[in-house]
Amino acid sequence: MTKALVIGNWKMNLDYVEAVHLTRQVATLLASRPVERVEVVLAPPFVDLRSVTSVLEAEHASIGVAAQHVSDRDNGAFTGEVSVAMLKRLGVASVIVGHSERRTMYHMDDAIVASTVRAVLRGGLAAVLCVGEDLATREAGEHDAFVSEQLTRALAGLEEAAQRVTVAYEPIWAIGTGKTATAAEIQAMMVTIRTRLAALGLGASRVLYGGSVNADNAAEIVTEGDVDGFLVGGASLKTEPFGAIVHACNDCYAERR
Repeated sequence: MTKALVIGNWKMNLDYVEAVHLTRQVATLLASRPVERVEVVLAPPFVDLRSVTSVLEAEHASIGVAAQHVSDRDNGAFTGEVSVAMLKRLGVASVIVGHSERRTMYHMDDAIVASTVRAVLRGGLAAVLCVGEDLATREAGEHDAFVSEQLTRALAGLEEAAQRVTVAYEPIWAIGTGKTATAAEIQAMMVTIRTRLAALGLGASRVLYGGSVNADNAAEIVTEGDVDGFLVGGASLKTEPFGAIVHACNDCYAERR
């Protein structure tokens, strides 16, 4: 059975000392209460990547590491950017691509998202593609078409890489706002996303939810929302809340499947 996936996206938080401390705490928690049905991944800032991978190696922890962003270029005069090859040498296994904050704050359009996904896959890493609509699009009833188009533009022609593609649905109106889409709304979007992925030859891809996920709503979203895990933001910055989400997902996932 395919495992669920829970990714802790630390965003622009934690220096390397804090990152080491949190990584050790998460590794210790999961060692004391192992999970069998969930793959756990941490996504620290670039400057913390080596510290986090070193701790996980030393602890022999079964926790993966993802980057929050990467350039779609292989190398060259691109000041401030980081390449897939650089990440791979650090032990990074996957990359979050097209997070809503990258799209809205840094003008990452569909074309750049698509080229970045291809760079990640070409470099041998896994891609976690973020898609999702803003409040105006949802209120206009255009959310299904909008998300379907995002998927098509980013993933068309990549059916051979199906096992290395994960999709994270993050309704923009529910990120960092305290609002969460209802389980029914999430489940309806899961149907839309999986239908489009199947049409693209990517039906085996896991589909996550990201949007103010916490220990209180995680179990309901897994069971009733029909998701394959979570892209966790703020709740991943503290050990106990993040661990509670992981364990809720682990407890519910086998029953749902």
